[in-house]
Amino acid sequence: MSYNAKNYMEQGGDKWVIGGTLEIKEGASVTGLPAAEVPQAANQANSVAEDVATLVSDFNGLLAKLKAAGLMSAD
Repeated sequence: MSYNAKNYMEQGGDKWVIGGTLEIKEGASVTGLPAAEVPQAANQANSVAEDVATLVSDFNGLLAKLKAAGLMSAD
């Protein structure tokens, strides 16, 4: 019987190969990874709409800002 490991260190120890699932438990930490940059959407002022048409306009403005920031896929 032979066994092929999905997760292993390559010869020399310079590279780990993860072929299965990597689970990081609560309280664990990972060091050395570059910080993830999370885009930030432009501010959307609170709506003061008094009718549906104005509310739709405000909402569409919010959607446009989310798309422009890359937080939502474009149409």
